[in-house]
Amino acid sequence: MSETHFPIFNNQHKYTSIELFAGAGGMAIGMEKAGFQHVLLNDFDFAATQTLKANRLHWNVVHGDITKIDFTPYENIDLLAGGFPCQAFSYAGRKLGLEDTRGTLFYEFARALKESKPKVFLAENVKGLKSHDGGRTLQTMVNVFKSMGYEVLEPTVLKGIHYNVPQKRERLFIVGIKKDYASHVSFTFPQQSSKIYTLKDALKKGELFSCDVPVSEGQKYPEKKKKILDLIPPGGYWRDLPVELQKEYMMKSFYLGGGKTGIARRISWDEPSLTLTCSPAQKQTERCHPDETRPFQVREYARIQTFPDEWKFAGSMTQQYKQIGNAVPVNLSYAIGKSLIQLMNDIYSSEEKRV
Repeated sequence: MSETHFPIFNNQHKYTSIELFAGAGGMAIGMEKAGFQHVLLNDFDFAATQTLKANRLHWNVVHGDITKIDFTPYENIDLLAGGFPCQAFSYAGRKLGLEDTRGTLFYEFARALKESKPKVFLAENVKGLKSHDGGRTLQTMVNVFKSMGYEVLEPTVLKGIHYNVPQKRERLFIVGIKKDYASHVSFTFPQQSSKIYTLKDALKKGELFSCDVPVSEGQKYPEKKKKILDLIPPGGYWRDLPVELQKEYMMKSFYLGGGKTGIARRISWDEPSLTLTCSPAQKQTERCHPDETRPFQVREYARIQTFPDEWKFAGSMTQQYKQIGNAVPVNLSYAIGKSLIQLMNDIYSSEEKRV
């Protein structure tokens, strides 16, 4: 059995959840392992929803346009979760309430929140949302959530390497608690693990996985790029090339400031992977295998995101890379899920005391 072992966290009730923009299921798997029961998962990407359906026959997976979904039948669920794509708002002459975000996917997340009235919501996004437009985009979102009756905790960036993920991935998480409960309970983001896992932990038999990574299909570098990366040592990047080759490979970027340490990068066995992208061979975001001059294969990608080997991905190889690269790492989701289960336990206990 190659799947990472997850003990089911102690939950006192059966907690229901909806997940929007569910992708290939990185967050959904972690939340399920923590103890949530998904009653609806939605994504617009057909290959991603085929992935979800193929792996979890009992999940209610709805493919298609989120604007067409009525969430009122799910009123008073426990958790609404999702990673809506970040889209800018126009500020000119606006009050910046819910209606001002209409036409964006954030609006659809907020509409789902309004219609399903969950006790708690979890929104995740890229780290850059925190600083987008000087922080005004995020503040608008927080204000909308507050106007809908939720106490919103300080948006927090979590690093995957601190939660048993062998990858330097960072994601922003926003937790909101319905104000009816917020004064009686508290939420704490999961405690960081002291162990930092490396690429070796991801791809070889060890604590994270009970066998070496299965061989799978994968992209290849063009011959010109391969010749360049052949010269890079494990842990190295473009600065390890001869100066003339640096100039040739980097072109105008050679003369700009900044380290650009992710370019022409070969990951070493004894370090976590850099953040995976949606395409492993795309220009100037290389994540080269330590020993072989090639991108990581599909199953290697999945391991670095802590998907279990049993989780199969639908669609073309390109679509599979995209699904995996966009995912929330399973182990990070599981860590947050455990904290949310504890919050749910506290909410239900406070309700019972007030009855």
